Formats: sequence, structure tokens, C-alpha cells
Amino acid sequence: MSSFPKILTDQNAKESHSDYKKALFDLTPNAITVKELGHLMRIYTTTKEISYRNKILKLLYNHREPELHSFFEIAYKKERYRDMKVYALRGLAQFAEEKEIVKLVDKLKISLAKTEKTTPYNYQEYELLKGKNGLPFLVEQYNYASFKELLAQVNEQYDRMPDAFKGHITTDEHGEIVHLRGPGESARMIRDFFDRMKK
Repeated sequence: MSSFPKILTDQNAKESHSDYKKALFDLTPNAITVKELGHLMRIYTTTKEISYRNKILKLLYNHREPELHSFFEIAYKKERYRDMKVYALRGLAQFAEEKEIVKLVDKLKISLAKTEKTTPYNYQEYELLKGKNGLPFLVEQYNYASFKELLAQVNEQYDRMPDAFKGHITTDEHGEIVHLRGPGESARMIRDFFDRMKK
């Protein structure tokens, strides 16, 4: 008997309902069979809830069913946040050749360089990219020069940030946020930094 939640198979289910959200966020990759991929792809393409799309990418990026090739191509183009682009890239790398991956990574490098100027203290994004399920996984799994260059760029831009923005969070191998400091300490460090900037 399938352990896939019935509520997620119902196209008329209200995604704002707490049971719907709980069913999705309690779901594990091992509970998903080929038969159920379609339900998750449908939810991904119809929802406006970013956290749902993020969760679905992480649920599917290790699955190798052929129908996911085009799904990850669409997801890469759809996502605005670079960490979610990397999750889509992680899924796509299982199907695409390195020359196709290089083109996508080159665009990511350009947009990443811009963020240093537009949002110089965007530490959350860097930590998500540097997390165990992000770029380090891709470097270890594929050893592509493009992945190594992108991770090096992330690390260099991260290192150029003030210390007040470093070491607050990371992600584990499942993509779950791990807090490295208490919320009070993180808030104080960042507040103190901006207070010093005003003087």
C-alpha cells in the first residue's frame, strides 16, 4: 500500500489547508514512486507558494525517472532564487551533458557577481549555496570545473562580507536549515554592525 498522502493526489484540495502543507512537508523522497511523480510535478507547476516549490525540488532532485529531465529544465528557468536554481540543476545534472550544464552555470556566475553589488549582505543565499545539499554536493558528485568555479566564486564573495554576517546558518545533506547561532546572538551581531555603520 502506498504511503503517499491522498490529499496531495486531489487536484481540488486546498493547498492553504494545514493538512495539505503537513502532508507535503512530512513527505520523504523514499515515499515517492514513479506513479506519484506526476502529482508533485503538478503541484510544483501550479502553486505560487515558494516554500512548496522548494520542498518539491528537494524531494525530486535525486530521482532519475526520465520524465524529470524536462521538469528540471523548466524548474531551472522558472526559479528566481539561486539556491532553488542549484536544486533544479542538481536534478538536471543527472540527465544533461556537461556542455549543457556549463552554459547554465556561466549565467549563474554572472547573476551571482551582481548580487555582491546589489545585496552585499545577502548571507542567507550564500549559506544555502554552500550547504551540504547545494554546490558542495555537485562538486563532489560530478567534479565538473564549472561547479568548482561557481563554488569558489560563492566562497570568495562570502569571505568578502563583514564577519557579522558569517556563520549564522547552514543546510544539512537534506537541505534542512541548521542554525549555528541562537536567534538573539545573530540579531545582535547584525544590529551592532549596522549601528556602527551609522556612526
